[in-house]
Amino acid sequence: MIARRARPLSRIIADMEIAVSCRGLRKTYDGKVEAVRGLDLAIQAGECFGLLGPNGAGKTTTIEILEGLLPPTSGEIEILGLTWQAHEHELREWLGISLQETRLSEKLTVRETLELFASFYHRPNSVPAILEELSLVEKADALVGKLSGGQKQRLAVATALVGNPKILFLDEPTTGLDPQSRRQLWDIIRQFQQRNGTVLLTTHYMDEAERLCDRLAIIDHGQIISAGTPAELIARLSGHHVVEFALSGAIDDDCDGVWSRLPGVQSVRNEDGHFSLQVEEPHETIPALLSAVQQKGARLVHLTTRQASLEDVFVQLTGRHLREE
Repeated sequence: MIARRARPLSRIIADMEIAVSCRGLRKTYDGKVEAVRGLDLAIQAGECFGLLGPNGAGKTTTIEILEGLLPPTSGEIEILGLTWQAHEHELREWLGISLQETRLSEKLTVRETLELFASFYHRPNSVPAILEELSLVEKADALVGKLSGGQKQRLAVATALVGNPKILFLDEPTTGLDPQSRRQLWDIIRQFQQRNGTVLLTTHYMDEAERLCDRLAIIDHGQIISAGTPAELIARLSGHHVVEFALSGAIDDDCDGVWSRLPGVQSVRNEDGHFSLQVEEPHETIPALLSAVQQKGARLVHLTTRQASLEDVFVQLTGRHLREE
């Protein structure tokens, strides 16, 4: 890859509307396996951007390249207008990174851990302030090894925030947390954004992506297959409502064909006898569905209707649920 001439730092800082961008990003392993295949991405300053994809889709490789942990095979990358080749030191000061599994010394206290991480930066945040923000004041003098899973995860995010970053990279920050701990971290992410911080987030929880992300991209086989706001992605579905049902009794191999011919049905998904219909007008589809079930001599054991969600978008685009991995 041809190195680009470094621009003056003053010129770069003045032009920072796009916080993270990459063009034509590729990563090939052993000259054979293409983990990332010509990916283009632009994340605006101040937004929370979600990167979703099944395991093996290339999202972890993409994030590690953007974080400067992995060199790309080809492509151009700019973080806050800077390049890793010319401004690595400045970028290390401006990024906060929380990995899915952050391994911290279990023999240090929470306070000592944050003081250690703060010492790596020229202008860190106040350790007492970070303890307060992450609800870790009561555990400040506890050993890391004695913390609960939720407390360790909050500490991992605290180590990313204590450097006073401009961008947060959060790799599945709420995996394994209880609902209360998840919502605490959601509040922390929103507070960071309110201070004009930018967030790049990966998650396996669709409700989390829908609530937190201003925009997101779904990546599969090393390429972005769809991008936009959660509302925009849902609006692109062929059918804005979902009718879900299950049957008992006579169910034959032609069931999917029967449901697809019902009025207003755009697509049918059958998961072990549990059917999901993407429909435009539920009030037209449901009476016809009830009539078809009766004609087949079957019995409904479950029937619900709801608005389409980000989970439905993901399944339609990739053919699987994010949590199936």
